[in-house]
Amino acid sequence: MSEGSASYVYVGARTTKERNARGDGLNVYRMDHASGAWTHLQLLGDLVNPSFLAFDRTRRFLYTVHGDLSDITAMAIDPATGRLRVINRQSTEGKNPVHLAIDPSNRFVVVANHITSTLALLPRQEDGSLGAVIDLVKLEGKLGPHRVEQPFAKPHQVEFDPSGAFVIVPDKGLDAVFTYRIDAEKGKLVQAGPPVQAREGAGPRHVAFHPAGRLAYVVNELDSTVTGYRFDPGNGALTPFQVVSAVPDTFTGNSRAAEIAVSDDGRFVYASNRGNDSIAMFAIDAASGRLTPAGWTLSGGRTPRFFALGVSDKFLFAANEDSDTVTMFTRTGDGRLVATDKVVKVGSPVCILLRDSQS
Repeated sequence: MSEGSASYVYVGARTTKERNARGDGLNVYRMDHASGAWTHLQLLGDLVNPSFLAFDRTRRFLYTVHGDLSDITAMAIDPATGRLRVINRQSTEGKNPVHLAIDPSNRFVVVANHITSTLALLPRQEDGSLGAVIDLVKLEGKLGPHRVEQPFAKPHQVEFDPSGAFVIVPDKGLDAVFTYRIDAEKGKLVQAGPPVQAREGAGPRHVAFHPAGRLAYVVNELDSTVTGYRFDPGNGALTPFQVVSAVPDTFTGNSRAAEIAVSDDGRFVYASNRGNDSIAMFAIDAASGRLTPAGWTLSGGRTPRFFALGVSDKFLFAANEDSDTVTMFTRTGDGRLVATDKVVKVGSPVCILLRDSQS
């Protein structure tokens, strides 16, 4: 994708009173790369809890799951304006879908149903529409020790490895990370070997891959750590080699880790902390893949549930759910984050996607 002078920015939010949310739906903006200014283009106000977003592989279509509900919505993107048009909606046949991903062939969508402990597989058509669920897989295993947060299996993400052959599924309830693949001929999700266990009470939440494809880093929500894994692209196996704290050793309060990302140059890992309200930065050793803490930057608000790197990794956008803001940081050559004066008011933001306006 060539980099233009602006990006379209899609911001999903929590909207329901049960979550004490203040969001109003799915918002679309245009961001000028030179000034960093955001211009509001569209609000899809009839979408309830559009809590996680994903593009299809052509970036012509956008999909959102509806947190706390049981649905996924397909939308077409107008390439000239960035505006969205709803195509159709399908059931995920589960409760609280929290994450989704589109396979490399652009034929399937995988969804993690957090509360009903399942992964759903839906067919995707050329016009962007979604068919009904064709496979539903229940995750099982030994529960973690946290009485409140780990009462059952809780898959929290479905992420394809860089080759697209495998789907990695961190499960917060089972303290485990699963690997699946799609049998395209049969339309089935197939588990690829046993899951890798995390520390008891860790609560694996999200995974991010190194661009070289042989390293993966998992952020653990409940104990606020990051685990480094070696990834075998041949069979999808994950082998842990390091655990580091996601919060500084001077922080003695309560915090929950949330999002994780690896920079495009493969030199840095970033992770967000809700409670410490910071973005952690780790330097990646090029030879071993090990992480060294390189500092923490306040997120500019409360509860950074999500953040996104964008515009060739020149910027980081932090979605501060409980202060209703998206704050923008610039990245320096050594990976550090520098706060800017760009703050966008958005009710309960929980997901951000950027699409180049020239693509």
